[in-house]
Amino acid sequence: MDRQGDGSGAAQDDGDSAFLAAYDPREFPAIAVTVDIVALTLRAGALHILLVERGGRPFQGSWALPGGFVRAGRESLDAAAARELAEETGLDATQLERVHLEQLGSYGDPGRDPRMPVVTVAYLAFAPDLPEARGGGDASSAAWVPVSALDLGGRCEGCTEAQVPERMTSQTLAEPDAARPRPPEQGPGHGIDGGGSVPRPADHAAAEGKPGPQTLRPLAFDHARIVADGLDRARAKIEYTPLATAFLAEEFTIVELRGVYESIWGSPLHAGNFHRKVLSVPGFVESTGATAARGGARGGPRARLYRAGDARLLHPALLRPDREERVR
Repeated sequence: MDRQGDGSGAAQDDGDSAFLAAYDPREFPAIAVTVDIVALTLRAGALHILLVERGGRPFQGSWALPGGFVRAGRESLDAAAARELAEETGLDATQLERVHLEQLGSYGDPGRDPRMPVVTVAYLAFAPDLPEARGGGDASSAAWVPVSALDLGGRCEGCTEAQVPERMTSQTLAEPDAARPRPPEQGPGHGIDGGGSVPRPADHAAAEGKPGPQTLRPLAFDHARIVADGLDRARAKIEYTPLATAFLAEEFTIVELRGVYESIWGSPLHAGNFHRKVLSVPGFVESTGATAARGGARGGPRARLYRAGDARLLHPALLRPDREERVR
């Protein structure tokens, strides 16, 4: 006769019970499981990532992704990631509901952690207007850092080792076209649907004495690789899903949505072309019928407000400028 197990729904027979009673997990090497979170948000028009300064060894004083050990047998991976994110941001359960949180990948290279074999499950998180960071657990401090300030050790999508400069930073990865002039504001992107131009990001972290390009050290563990993978995932997903809207408030203008794409892709976009593409994708956004409280910086009528539509995939996709040129 079968008997129910520990609540997981799987049935155990008498043979399983006898096997488990004699089972000794010490016969296998010990391994720990952690979660690490690549948390992204927009601050002052620039893409920022949440980092913590490690208060203990190893890598004491180095910056790292927020994360920690999973409470084995007491919480799931998703619950552990949500708990760690809440500790570093102060988000409560209700606020966490508006955060997009998805598994990014698992990392288990031997020696990635000098303490013992550790497999980490990385998560990608983003949401609008995330609160000021605060150090939790064994972190001595926490900060939102501009992605352009990171030293990712030369990791970039599609590069061979010979193509990567020895000290490439994420300025190269995240803003490859930063030196290019912005296209002129024209067409439907300016006026009642555009609302003016996107403010250019400024390095507010450096001005406030927070970690910036001059003070930030290379990341601890293999977190540079995880961050690079997270940025690649974010750049790719906003091409074919409506997740760019997760960086914005419930109601937004087309120009604010364009700002999200420009910040994540690191490339200026033509206002009119972007406006036309967004409104041509069924279910991407829908009009609220309202307008912004103020007009654009150049005057004129107030911009129309939109909300996220019901589409789960964007068809046609919004391709990055470099990918769009290759498709052509």
